[in-house]
Amino acid sequence: MSPTLLTMAIILFTCFFSACQEDINVGTIDESKYEVSKDIFGYLTDVKGQRNVSLVEFRENGKTDLFLHLTGSASKPVSVKLKYDNAVLEAYNEAHESSYDFFPENLVTFAEGGTVQISAGENKSERVPVSFLSGSSLDPEKSYGIPISIELVSGDVSIGSIGNYIIMVKDITKIPDAAKATGIKIISCQEVNDSDPLNPLNHLCFTLKDTGKPLFDMVILFAANIKYDIQTGGVYLYNNPNVQYLLSNREKYLKPLQDKGIKVVLGILGGGERSGVANLADETAREFAKNLKATADTYLLDGFFFDDEYSAYQTPVPPGFVAPSNAAAARLFFEAKKLMPDKLMCAYVYSRTRSFESIDGIEPGEFVDWGIHDYGGSSDLSWNYPGLQKSGMALYSQEFALNRFTSENNLKRLRNNGYGGHMVFSLNPFRNNFTNRQLPALQMIAKTLFDEELVYNGQPYKKDW
Repeated sequence: MSPTLLTMAIILFTCFFSACQEDINVGTIDESKYEVSKDIFGYLTDVKGQRNVSLVEFRENGKTDLFLHLTGSASKPVSVKLKYDNAVLEAYNEAHESSYDFFPENLVTFAEGGTVQISAGENKSERVPVSFLSGSSLDPEKSYGIPISIELVSGDVSIGSIGNYIIMVKDITKIPDAAKATGIKIISCQEVNDSDPLNPLNHLCFTLKDTGKPLFDMVILFAANIKYDIQTGGVYLYNNPNVQYLLSNREKYLKPLQDKGIKVVLGILGGGERSGVANLADETAREFAKNLKATADTYLLDGFFFDDEYSAYQTPVPPGFVAPSNAAAARLFFEAKKLMPDKLMCAYVYSRTRSFESIDGIEPGEFVDWGIHDYGGSSDLSWNYPGLQKSGMALYSQEFALNRFTSENNLKRLRNNGYGGHMVFSLNPFRNNFTNRQLPALQMIAKTLFDEELVYNGQPYKKDW
């Protein structure tokens, strides 16, 4: 991408901070129309390249490093100052109909007083640490915004709303930590619509002997559905009776997991009809993202897992939809992440969610938090989701119901090569292969990925609804 197109992509992305109602199609940009502009713009990213918004969870004290970037090389030295700016979060909330609270300004510190410099001929600053402290008034179930704007001190660059940044933070000091020393996350995709739906509390039965940490870091409730509304021509989120019961009774079935540091994520599937995760027109995707946000807010979910299966896509394409494509699936992720920067967006590496290209100039790594491989999948996902870090890639997934297990060598490769996750599907202590197949597989995960012995308490939970 040329500096001019990069500049345009940044300008377009200010929809994060403005209530722009016009559709933006980056594919129609004629670069020649913009060559007349020689302005150099400044913007912020974190260490992962996240622009405009990032999410940080912390205990006691936290820190994130920001970088100032220019869309071209500085003709002379540039000096700016980062400052806490309430107006940035106010504009974000207004644009996205959200209500994120301010993280207390007195708990935030900018290194060097927020002063950032870029030398002549350069286009990126050194890292600028932003530190924050825990506070007794902070709710561990809420995300708070640290709003940042850039003030130009000197230099021939343009600074405006495109430089605004929000660090979304969650102070989880009061919640036990499920994270293990190696940093690898174990994800359980739980089939809640089986003949005997699994009680999610079973995930509390598996801990590590030395640290006492839960084996699992994330539980996916599999799954809710995208349904077509024949009255409106739009789509809505449908929770079947099992999913809805778990959500409605989150205090009993879901909060105990979250209280141990385990994330609870809702799976999203097609519903056997015309609507799916990969055929929503842009406006339909935006409206469905609002539906997802309302669900996440109501039931305090930690995110969503999207799987392009079980849809009956139609030809010719109905109004409000498009021909199924990876681009349409990526748009849904983009719109959902834009509304919920503090929630996890997880992609199943399968069908039309297996790879994405940029949306409105934004790389997939900025709106996909996890790429979770299909069973046995082992490839690096940097090509599938450009910008996604290894810490967000889950490899060698296992399917416990069908006896599709992985090997110790595969798990060693996952760990030694720096990948961040591993998924198991359909854990069930009441299935007849639990003692001789499922449990040994979990023991191998604990030993190989965490150098720990697995403790199973032998007291599984049956469905009680």
